Amino acid sequence: MKNSTADGPIKILIVDDKKENLLSLQVVLADRGYKFVEASSGKDALRILLKNQDFAIILMDVQMPLMDGFETAELIRQSEKLKHVPIIFLTANMDTTEYIFKGYQSGAVDYMIKPLSPEILQAKVMVFTELFKKNLELRVKEEEATRLNEIILKANKTLAAQYAAIEKHAAELKNKNMELDAFTYISSHDLQEPLRKIQTFANVILTNEYPNLSPDGKLKFDRILYSTTRMRELINSLLTFSRTNIIDRKFESTDLNIILADVKEALRENIQEKKVVIETDFNGKIDVIPFQFVQLMENLLSNAIKFAKKDTPLQITIKSTITDGAALENEKLSPHEKYCHITFEDNGIGFESQHNEKIFGVFQRLHGRDIYEGTGIGLAIVKKIVENHNGFITASGVPMEGVKFNIYLPI
Repeated sequence: MKNSTADGPIKILIVDDKKENLLSLQVVLADRGYKFVEASSGKDALRILLKNQDFAIILMDVQMPLMDGFETAELIRQSEKLKHVPIIFLTANMDTTEYIFKGYQSGAVDYMIKPLSPEILQAKVMVFTELFKKNLELRVKEEEATRLNEIILKANKTLAAQYAAIEKHAAELKNKNMELDAFTYISSHDLQEPLRKIQTFANVILTNEYPNLSPDGKLKFDRILYSTTRMRELINSLLTFSRTNIIDRKFESTDLNIILADVKEALRENIQEKKVVIETDFNGKIDVIPFQFVQLMENLLSNAIKFAKKDTPLQITIKSTITDGAALENEKLSPHEKYCHITFEDNGIGFESQHNEKIFGVFQRLHGRDIYEGTGIGLAIVKKIVENHNGFITASGVPMEGVKFNIYLPI
C-alpha cells in the first residue's frame, strides 16, 4: 500500500539517539510508501523542523541526552506551523500516571511503551498519516475554491458591465419595428433569464462539487460551461447585429469549411445523438460577415436536426458554387452578375409547398410546441442575415422527403 500526496510520499520524522532504534522503526513501517527522516537528538529534530514543516507525524524517543523528548516536544509546540504535527512518544519508562500526564502535557497525542507492538505501531501511524492526507486534500480544495471564487467574482463584474451595456441600448431597440422588438425581447429576457440560472447553478457546482466529479463527469461539465458561454456570446452577438448599421459590418474572405467546422463543434452532441451525416462541396472563398454566417449555418443545421425523421438517419448536403445569374434560373437574379449559390438540403420531415414563405416569418411555426420545441425565430434570423449580405433565400419542401434551401449572395 502506497502512502503519498500529489507532491510526493508522506514524510515521517523519527527521533532517537540510538541508531538501532531508528532502523527498527523503519523496518516495522517499511513497504508502506513512507519517507523517513532521521534525527539523532532533540536538537537535531528541531534543526530539521526549522527547514521542513510538512511531516505527517513525529515518532520520538523520550529518553535522550542533553534534551529529552518532553523538552523537544514543548519547543515544537511553540511553533505556529508545527504545533499541529502529531507526536507519539516511544519509551520504556512511561509506567506511572504522572509520567504519562507529563507526556500529554508536553504536546504528545499518544505514546507507546517499549518493546513496541509492530501491529499497533503500524495501525496508529496509519491513522495519523491518513488524517494528514485528508487535511492536505481539504487544504488543496479550499485553495482551489478560493481561486475559483476569484474567477467567478471577476466574471460577474464582466457580466455586470455587459448587462449595463445591454440596458443602455434598450431604449434604442424599442424604437425599431415589431419584428425587431420581438426578437430583442427574446434575446434580452426570455433567453437570458434561464441562462443566468444555468450559470448560477453551474458556478455552485464548479465551486463545491467539481473536484468530486469523475473524469467523464468533468468532461461533460466542461461542455456545459462551454455551451453556456457560447450561448451568452451568441445573445450578445445577435443584439450587436440588431444594432449595427450595414456600413459598420466587416465582410471578410471566408472559407465555408471553417464556418461549418465551428458550427459542427458547437452542435457536436446533437450531431452525434442523431447520427447526422453531413456532405459538403464548397467551391472557393466568399466575402461574408463571419460571425453572422456561423449563426446562419448553425440555425439551418439545428433546424434540420430538429425536424429529422425518427427512424431514418439524417442526411444533410451543403454545396456552394460561384456562377453567373443567368445559369441559376431565378428571375430575381441579374443574369450578368456573379453569385455565390449555396444549397442546404436534408431528408427530414419536410413541409407542404404552401408554407415556402411562411417558414421565414418571425414566430411562424408549422408544428405545435408540444411536438417540436423552439422559439420560431431561427429561420427568420437566417433570412435577415442573408438579406444583410444583399442576397435572398428560398425554401422548398416535400412532406416526408425533406427541405432544400437556396441562398443567393451577390459577389
